[in-house]
Amino acid sequence: MDLGIRGRKAIVNGGSAGMGRSTVLALAREGVEVFVSARGEERLVAACREIAAETGSHVTPICADHSTPEGRAAILAACPAPDILVGTCAPPPMTPDYRAITEKQWREAIDISLLSPIAFMREVVDGMAQRGWGRVVNIATVAAKYPGEIRVLSGATRAALANYTGAVGKVVAKHNVMINNVLPGMHHSAFVADQFGERARAKGTTYEQEVAEFSKEWRIAAERFGDCDDVGAFVAMFCSEFANYMTGQNLVIDGGATNSTF
Repeated sequence: MDLGIRGRKAIVNGGSAGMGRSTVLALAREGVEVFVSARGEERLVAACREIAAETGSHVTPICADHSTPEGRAAILAACPAPDILVGTCAPPPMTPDYRAITEKQWREAIDISLLSPIAFMREVVDGMAQRGWGRVVNIATVAAKYPGEIRVLSGATRAALANYTGAVGKVVAKHNVMINNVLPGMHHSAFVADQFGERARAKGTTYEQEVAEFSKEWRIAAERFGDCDDVGAFVAMFCSEFANYMTGQNLVIDGGATNSTF
């Protein structure tokens, strides 16, 4: 399917691995010129090179921390007038005991997953509105809609982000600037590989066994974790011409782990 965005320019923050990388790949396949930020230069450069070679699109790496003013300035200097903005980041650690969360962890989570995307939107949304076209998609977490102690450090800030994007989305929708969020559950990302690989080593099991146990414990209807490329495909759809009448939405992608009619 042609998503109608060939030739558009996109910023994807946190795009060197996991769902961010999958989003870069999905957009590049549609002929979008993508500017990709991440903190780790080696993995970032390798990912951009691989995606550019596979798709033939221009994919530019920007080694920067998008949670800092300096990082945001570097990213926007490379692409000052994006048509598309996608934000994601490495998730904070799981929190089995909410009382053990430190003030430092809270401040880092707020800076990375709330204040940074808000700052980016403030920089680019007005320009999108003036040009009469724009798409913003934040890759957040299912915990923003369905709170759980284990993901409270991630879910609380993303719930605030969902509220903010819903409010701003209503203001700019008349200019064909659509702002939405995707709320993924458990997927085979680099973060999950590290977390569950560590669990497996500590317990003398395998990654696959730990995934199966978690899927059963958390009643994931699909009985497995998702593929990051599936998330990237939905993000690309939200960035497309077909999303010109959808804004302020929060799409849950969790394999049926949560239950809600609406």
